[in-house]
Amino acid sequence: MTTLSEQEIIRRNKLQELEKLGINPYPAEKYPVSITAAKLRTLYSEESKDQFQDICLAGRIMHVRDMGKACFVEMHDHTGKMQLYIRRDDICTGEDKTLYDVVFKKLMDHGDIIGVKGYAFITKTGELSVHVKTLDLLAKSIRPLPVVREKEGEIFDEVTDPEFKYRQRYVDLIVNPQVKDVFIKRTRIMQTIRDFYNDLGYLEVETPILQPIPGGAAARPFKTHHNALDMPLYLRIANELYLKRLIVGGFEGVYEFAKDFRNEGMDRTHNPEFTVMEMYAAYKDYEWMMDTTETLLEKIAIALHGTTEVTVGDRVINFKAPFRRVSMYEAILEHTGIDVTHMDEEQLRATCNQLGIYVKPSMGKGKLIDEIFGEKCEHHYVQPTFIIDYPVEMSPLTKKHRSKEGLVERFELMVNGKELANAYSELNDPIDQRARFEDQVKLMERGDDEAMYIDYDFLRALEYGMPPTSGIGIGIDRLTMIMTNQPSIQDVLFFPQMKAERTV
Repeated sequence: MTTLSEQEIIRRNKLQELEKLGINPYPAEKYPVSITAAKLRTLYSEESKDQFQDICLAGRIMHVRDMGKACFVEMHDHTGKMQLYIRRDDICTGEDKTLYDVVFKKLMDHGDIIGVKGYAFITKTGELSVHVKTLDLLAKSIRPLPVVREKEGEIFDEVTDPEFKYRQRYVDLIVNPQVKDVFIKRTRIMQTIRDFYNDLGYLEVETPILQPIPGGAAARPFKTHHNALDMPLYLRIANELYLKRLIVGGFEGVYEFAKDFRNEGMDRTHNPEFTVMEMYAAYKDYEWMMDTTETLLEKIAIALHGTTEVTVGDRVINFKAPFRRVSMYEAILEHTGIDVTHMDEEQLRATCNQLGIYVKPSMGKGKLIDEIFGEKCEHHYVQPTFIIDYPVEMSPLTKKHRSKEGLVERFELMVNGKELANAYSELNDPIDQRARFEDQVKLMERGDDEAMYIDYDFLRALEYGMPPTSGIGIGIDRLTMIMTNQPSIQDVLFFPQMKAERTV
């Protein structure tokens, strides 16, 4: 049983006192809000003040300055703060002063949600305020908020504990209003992407989250069971194979903002549930996709910041196109001094040992190369860089390179030392695709729990014929981290995954 604090008990008693006075602390009817704090600040002037003589706002009490028969209240709505001037004789025009003396001064608290009607004016100190004529309680807060103080633009006692912020994001948003800006920008990022692809004539679609085969990526899935069908299902690790089915079906271009799930580790850049935008376009290749991606990211940076330069920590990252392009083998040679181009699996394993990289016996040639790049190269690419032309063993869904034997037409976009996007010239040869899937099964038999399953329905779709296609996946969470200068993926997710909370 949860033990209530002294303040929680006091607030519950106030709740009962309000009800005794005939005041419903949680009224049902709509409240006629006519303007927001931000809009009032934008539109109000001495010339226009006559338009703001009868306005209605609503928000949360965040601070009260009591002057006896009058009070100044700082109220926050979803757009910002507004000062209220509440005088006893204005809200209690008759002999009964209960609303001010008892309800407002004794039974309302920091955190309560109120509605006010009145007129806007400028105080003697030059502060835009609302002179309140009518005061209504819209929702009583029975749990005290952390107190954050501000003086001359400086914030004191800011709530910074990550455990509290991530677990109680609703409180974080109330007491740290600047946090909202991160999530507003996240939505703007996604809208910019939508507008960009819509302008190209591509269609936003939805594909299944529950899938019979966890295909489209190399990752460990979450598994569940469908009772009615009596069959196992998996939370999707990628939506790639379904989107390519739609290209087979005749769409020129499709994209989806997908919630994907991977039953793997958690850190500052990984959450088990994450958002990826995947897009597939017929009659295109990975060269076109690089050009298009440069243009898209440049547009996003300008939409958010008015410039292509974005500050991330102590670095400035420039999204001005074109981006540098470096092959996978060139990157490894540049940062290790070792040419792995013609190495077999045993030579690669010996190279990993030489470089001090731990590898598992189940890892094949592709995984070994990936480990070398991840450990020794990836972090060097701070400015946007396309790492291109991967070994065929690393990319079972990618078309073989048109001129370079043993490679595929794939790129990963590295920004700030991390992968931000992954794209291919898509493999559309059903015979080759079947052979690649069978190679993955062999890796699975060796113990690789991230190897891909064979998706026979997808192979059937390819057999009907898929046009030359390019596809890309962009990590929306990581993109938001970069574009909003946030150090952790948890800072760009409203409700990041956490350990179960202990209950008393």
